[in-house]
Amino acid sequence: MDIGSKARKLERKIARTVNAAVEELVGRGEPAPLEIVHGVLDRAEQRIQEIGRGRRVFPFNRIRVHVAASPRDKEVRARVSAVLDGPPSLAERLIDRLRSAGCTADRVDVEVVFVRQPGADWEQPAFHVEFDRVEVAPVEAPVPAPASKELPRIKLAVTKGSAEQHGYIFSGGRIDIGRRAEVVDQRQRLIRTNQIAFLEEGPEPNRTVSRRHAHIEYEADRQGYRLWDDRSAHGTNIIRRGKTIKVPPSARGTRLEAGDEIVLGQARLRVTFV
Repeated sequence: MDIGSKARKLERKIARTVNAAVEELVGRGEPAPLEIVHGVLDRAEQRIQEIGRGRRVFPFNRIRVHVAASPRDKEVRARVSAVLDGPPSLAERLIDRLRSAGCTADRVDVEVVFVRQPGADWEQPAFHVEFDRVEVAPVEAPVPAPASKELPRIKLAVTKGSAEQHGYIFSGGRIDIGRRAEVVDQRQRLIRTNQIAFLEEGPEPNRTVSRRHAHIEYEADRQGYRLWDDRSAHGTNIIRRGKTIKVPPSARGTRLEAGDEIVLGQARLRVTFV
């Protein structure tokens, strides 16, 4: 006899001793909870199948335990439920018993049903066990969240005046436009960095660009790039299809479209989306 068999034999002996004590207290008329537990485990172990090469399987994935206890027997139902629910629960005990018997088992659904009277085909007057195998629907893989939509990129090309680059490409964020890359105050403290920086020493249009002239931002809720004037000395405008649109220093900003030309004093930037 192996260690596992000895352990199971000892477990059954203890169960019988406990059940006998319970029976003395409550009588034979009502089911002893541990008697039900070990009865289910014993019947389950008897149904393990040999499949060759020392392998064993439990062919069922659902067990229904019928317990005889009328609705008036609230105390009986409470005691039985407390023991079967655990911890450990009847399902957990069942998995342990199957594994100790050399059977691979990951999950068995156990349902307990209280009935008024025992059935005619019951082996025991207190409880009855039904074994079943049902098809389990495959677990659907979680649907991946839609990939975040890539922000449209804006290209700003210098068409009048001179900057550190001839063209710039940005993807979202804030784009500050002005004269000089770094703007400092009287104490030489940095107060702004221009991503589009017109040269300090350059042609005439450059001198009409304020050091803090304008900025562009992408707004996701409005799904577009918008332009703001930052209270520049010579103003900011948009030329669109031959018409001039004044850009005020307002909270809303002005939406940019492909083909727009941004006018900063006398300097200009062409807008395209890539």
